[in-house]
Order: sequence, then structure tokens, then C-alpha cells
Amino acid sequence: MLYTRRELGRLALATLPAAGVMGRPLSVLGAVAAKPDSKVRGVQIGLNVPYNFGNNLMSGDDVLDGCVKLGVNAVELRSQPVEQFMGVPQALLTGTGRGTQTPEQAAARKTAAEDLRKWRTSAPLAKAKEFRKKYEDAGVLIQILKFDNILNFNDEVLDYAFELAKAVGAGAISCELPVDQVEAAKRLGQFADKHRIMIGFHGHATMTPAIWEQAFAVAKHNGANLDIGHFVGGNKTSPVPFLKKHHDRITHLHVKDKTFTDETVAFGKGDTPIVEVLRVIRDNKWPIQATIEFEYPIPQGSDRMTEIAKCVDYCRKALEG
Repeated sequence: MLYTRRELGRLALATLPAAGVMGRPLSVLGAVAAKPDSKVRGVQIGLNVPYNFGNNLMSGDDVLDGCVKLGVNAVELRSQPVEQFMGVPQALLTGTGRGTQTPEQAAARKTAAEDLRKWRTSAPLAKAKEFRKKYEDAGVLIQILKFDNILNFNDEVLDYAFELAKAVGAGAISCELPVDQVEAAKRLGQFADKHRIMIGFHGHATMTPAIWEQAFAVAKHNGANLDIGHFVGGNKTSPVPFLKKHHDRITHLHVKDKTFTDETVAFGKGDTPIVEVLRVIRDNKWPIQATIEFEYPIPQGSDRMTEIAKCVDYCRKALEG
């Protein structure tokens, strides 16, 4: 389900009990009484947005509104809301997707991809700095910037991606690394080293420690976006040993709960050692954002905002214990 800002506000009122537990009371109008704060015992709890809200093309204002209502002050943000604020035609963002397509659709997507490339090479980065200020004024830090389809970027657009990350204040870029394209990590790592910004490679159930270690070996700033749920579902073991071994290469986590049979379930219901992972980060004082990635089925009678609030609260309690 996709949410507008008005719907997010209405849902926030429904999450009052959870929000109160998180220490961010809401007014009767749904406004937060103080700036959000989701750093607990030194560990930064964050959100993968706008993905968590179910709409990657949600405006930056609506994303910010949802984060503040949930009391979360740091995010992994996709590039789309930033680029929309900078003035990119939305048709260029929606016209470059993947999947089955007719020859006509393929031609249209190719044209859109080229137009988007041209737009990015002359994009107004000053607007991105305005976007950053808007977020920081509200108390929300953009710590990671995520790009879709980054493996298809030419050199000029890759430079733009890293410059955009700097403009919004991100210390890392995140992207997908398909297991059959590990060689791409070398090229991307060259740009990460050039710009001195980490790049966190994300993978799904087929991602293995060996693949990440191949990426680490070819560039100083190559890192891992460690999805602890996918790690459990795919590798059938705990991610804690990998976390301890490579903590200095981990840009951020994706926190979700999965079973060893790769089923996504509510936090605390699966085999993913969420509590142990969070406490290992806390006790070692590692600067790794614990980024909640909301994916489990919404229970009957509940809604997305209520469930995300429960996830935030679960992580808070884990760190406070």
C-alpha cells in the first residue's frame, strides 16, 4: 500500500502508544513535540526509506514526515526523492525500470535512461544541499544514499552519484551487487576510492561472505550493506562472526527477521539474532547504522506505520537491555 503525507499523519495518530514508548509523544495534530532521536546507547537506529513506506517515488517531504512521526533521526535514503526535489522529470525515474517488456517498451526505457543520464550530468547539486538542510533542520540525517541500477552508470554519472552523496551529507553509497557481476565491484571501488566514500554492497539470499570479501580485496572503500535477515535465510547461519571480522567494512545493516528456511517474519519470530547483533555493535561502539528494512506481511487489523513503529521499539528495547 502506498501512503500520502495526509495518510502518514493519520496513521501516526494510530501509532500513539508505540510512539509514546519510543519517547516521541505526538500532539493531537500528529506533530512531533521534539526532534526525533533514535540513537540508543550509541547505536543509530535508522530506516530504509522510502522503501519502508512502500513507494520509492514518494516525495522527500512525505518521507521526512514519516521519519519524524516515527521518531527516527537517521536514514538510508534512495536517490529518487532527492532527484525529484532537484527537478528531474518523474517520467525519467519511472521509465527506466526492468522486467519483461515489449520491443516498444524496451525502446522507450532506453530513451528514458539516456535522458536521465543527460539530466544527471548537469544536475543542480546546490538543490541537493537545500534538501539536506531541510532534513537536518528537522533533525534527520541522511547517512547513506542508495542508487538503483548503478552498475549501468557511465563514468560521468558515477562521479555525479558520489558528488550527490556528498551534497546530502551521506558517508556511504549503497547499491545492489548481483552475485554474477562481482567484477563490477572493482570498477565501482575505483570511484569509491577516488571520492573517499564507502560503497556498501547489498545482496539477497545468494550473497555469501566470500563474494563480499572479493569486493573488499579490490578497493579500500568497498564495503558491505550487511542484511542480517538475508544472511540467515541464505547462509543458514548467524551473521555475527562476519560482523565481528569485517565491522570496519560494514557501512550499515539491514535489520529484518528471517528464518533459516528464508521466510520473512515479524521481529523476534525468526532465527535472525537481531538482539545479539545490535548489542555487539553497542558493546564495541562500532559506528554502524542499524537500518530497519520493513518487509514482513502486515497483520490483519494493523497497518504499515504501526508495524514499523513496533520494529523501532523492538530495536530500542534490545539496545537498552
